[in-house]
Amino acid sequence: MPVLHTEDGTFHYELAGPQGAPMVLFSNSLGTDLSMWDPQSHTLAQDFRVLRYDGRGQGQSVVAPGPYTIETLADDVLAALKELDIAKVHFCGLSMGGMVGISLAMRAPECLGKLILCNTAPKIGTPAVWDARISAVRAGGMAAVVEGILERWFTPDFRKAAPSSIQKTREMLLHSPVEGYIACCAAVRDMDARDGIAAIRVPTLIISGSYDPVTPPHDGRGMGEKIAGSIYKELSAAHLSNIEAADAFTMEVRRFLNA
Repeated sequence: MPVLHTEDGTFHYELAGPQGAPMVLFSNSLGTDLSMWDPQSHTLAQDFRVLRYDGRGQGQSVVAPGPYTIETLADDVLAALKELDIAKVHFCGLSMGGMVGISLAMRAPECLGKLILCNTAPKIGTPAVWDARISAVRAGGMAAVVEGILERWFTPDFRKAAPSSIQKTREMLLHSPVEGYIACCAAVRDMDARDGIAAIRVPTLIISGSYDPVTPPHDGRGMGEKIAGSIYKELSAAHLSNIEAADAFTMEVRRFLNA
């Protein structure tokens, strides 16, 4: 298991694809690990150098004391790039990972080639919603929230048609470290970049899911209106569009990166 050793602990990562190819970094949604990007990694690694990692508090990476901030999670990316001696990447993040991408584009745009923001927004939910989630997980662990999460992340039709994908995601969530999950919930709860995203100048693709109740299409279109020159695409999916609409998602990412 490749790990990066930073001042804040160890981070699990995977690197695939041809040496010298353009680098694409994938950043996970809340409560998942780097395997959520399997549908994209296996395909894009034919032409790109693909970097995936477990964020702070998630997967097999360090569970540092919380709460976290999105800025802290973005700083972890910068530390990882420094350790790996990577000057610039194309960045693709979904949900919380997209928030990390927004922070990087606002604070360290020189490290980014192109930016892909998927099923995300500069502000997600309300403090009350996140505080209730934190309380539920603290009282009952991940099992207390996992079924509700799956209902929001995937459409009913997909849940019926793809039970193996649903079970894989369920297992990821159930194995998410409780303290890390709670700390990441606080990071999402406290981010509000609605007044800042208009300053983003990195070439940006925005992907939304038509049936996403977490970050609905109007959130994606709203970002598109503020980020100059951005491209907006909407897929037939709920929140984890890279899994539910995997082929279409990968095609849009490849097309944007090759443009």
